[in-house]
Amino acid sequence: MLGLGCPKQAFAKIATPRIDDLNDALNQLKPGAALTRIQAAWLGACLTCILLMNSVCWAKFERASLGDCKVAALSWVFRKASIPWDWLLRVSVVLILKRYGITEGVLAFDESDRARSKSTKRIYKVYKQKHKGSGGYVNGQTIVLLLLVTSSITVPVGFFFYMPDPALKQWDKEDKRLKKSGIAKKDRPIKPERDSAYPTKTEIALGLLKEFKVAHSLIKIKGVLADALYGEKAFMDEAAKESGGSQVISQLRKNQKIEYRGRIRSVESYFAVSPGRADSLQKAQGNLPIRSAR
Repeated sequence: MLGLGCPKQAFAKIATPRIDDLNDALNQLKPGAALTRIQAAWLGACLTCILLMNSVCWAKFERASLGDCKVAALSWVFRKASIPWDWLLRVSVVLILKRYGITEGVLAFDESDRARSKSTKRIYKVYKQKHKGSGGYVNGQTIVLLLLVTSSITVPVGFFFYMPDPALKQWDKEDKRLKKSGIAKKDRPIKPERDSAYPTKTEIALGLLKEFKVAHSLIKIKGVLADALYGEKAFMDEAAKESGGSQVISQLRKNQKIEYRGRIRSVESYFAVSPGRADSLQKAQGNLPIRSAR
């Protein structure tokens, strides 16, 4: 189905050494899961097109191959072929870490909102979200990423698509409407249980951390970084446990409580009277102003 025409053959050959390494490692870690000749040629062609076009788009791949790689054929292999995608990601990371001699690093959680359009509903885990650029709403995806930060490179080692629980989202919307109308809490619908198919971002993050530990048990985790969304005791304790007791650092939300000189106060009120010490953090693009507590 994916025969070797001239452009297609050239595309596949460019990535052949890397695909061969990937296939050998895949066969070692999961015997019997190696790619077939056609699957390897398809993957090599796709990777080369991604590098050339800086995009993941079947139509662009067809144009780059001068029409030799047809959209229907490319799409069919992606949708129907028995390719072990989870293992491909794991093996790819193993090869990268081995190539650069990486034995330790800091794990960092991040997330990315990808706006799609206002009408699409067929894309995986797409939901209505606020568009930061325009202030309006679009359908988009949210990807929770796990990155390994080392002294030489930073590489993504895991990801998961987040989507709010539709039932909880609908309940929250109705609850706010009823509350605004003056309906007492006891007369409003009870909050439904979260569907396990829609985990929270903290649950996703902990799952990614556990998967990393299983897949890359020889990598020493020096620390775990996360933004304010993950700054909860339950997450930080569990993350410290899963990372072998390493330090977990998170941003503080302005409404979080801290204890200072025997007094409990919010982060916002503390910095209102104690502005802290102004400093700068050196970056490749220049110095970044920061403010830290005394």
